[in-house]
Amino acid sequence: MKIYALDQFDEAGLALAAQRVEIVRWDDPRRRNWHEDADGLMVRLTPLTAEDFARARKLRAVCKQGVGVESIDLVAATARGITVCNTPGVNSEAVAELALVLGLSVGRRVAEMDRAVRSGNRVLRENYLGVESWGRTVGIIGMGNIGTKVARKWHGAFSSRLIAYDPYVPAGHWPDIPHTRAASLEEMLPQLDLLTLHLPLTAGSRGMIGAHALSLMKPGAILVNAARGGIVDEAALYKALSSGHLFGAGLDVFAVEPPTTDNPLVSLPNVVSTPHAAGGTLDTQRNSSLAVAGQLLDVLDGKEPWARVA
Repeated sequence: MKIYALDQFDEAGLALAAQRVEIVRWDDPRRRNWHEDADGLMVRLTPLTAEDFARARKLRAVCKQGVGVESIDLVAATARGITVCNTPGVNSEAVAELALVLGLSVGRRVAEMDRAVRSGNRVLRENYLGVESWGRTVGIIGMGNIGTKVARKWHGAFSSRLIAYDPYVPAGHWPDIPHTRAASLEEMLPQLDLLTLHLPLTAGSRGMIGAHALSLMKPGAILVNAARGGIVDEAALYKALSSGHLFGAGLDVFAVEPPTTDNPLVSLPNVVSTPHAAGGTLDTQRNSSLAVAGQLLDVLDGKEPWARVA
């Protein structure tokens, strides 16, 4: 049997799979022939369409590193009996850490001061006054693995008052985390000093943080998005930031990635931007690679993967 790694993966997962099957790597010229003889696929960024699945003669399983599977046609895969799985929770700590870092960097204007120092010009500290985080009100949309870790970090480090919004989890969720549960964005947003997003991109969440939602936010609030770019209306966010309504934003995700200077948000001094890198740690890459390879081997052995999505 053959497993094709269509994207670059940490060597740990490749070595695990190679103990049992033949591995064809992303940099192997044979990669282009995966439709003919792949039994399993390891993917990160490569999209998989209905046409791909129709051409796949032997394919039994696909495992996607990360949580988001919007780049994979799940309906087409299911129709052809192809198992699709992902790796939820593996990168939760890394994403939660960067979400915290983005909020702090915006509040203390770290990126602005760094650019000023590097310019070689005289830096007047009074021109870069930030805001402190202790005791502030933090709103978290999405109470899953990552949102839970983010909540604990803000409360544990800064004694933050937490407000959570997630209509898909039961009322008793987070019994060990001091928080208030909001019934709606209209109830939640006017109270916040910082809003941090940790939910998937769905038809219901696309454009959730648009002009109306941003107008409800407290003047001087901070927005952090380490979830998916399409959740935030970028044109509306640009207006809220450039007008001074919001203090700033920390953005790891964008509607079009990777972000470039063509995106006007990147030009704003009160935006800290990273290239969808929240899960980018050595630890996460190793553990994710192992999770992908292990689940593919399970499926090829006739077992159920632990994170099946289709």
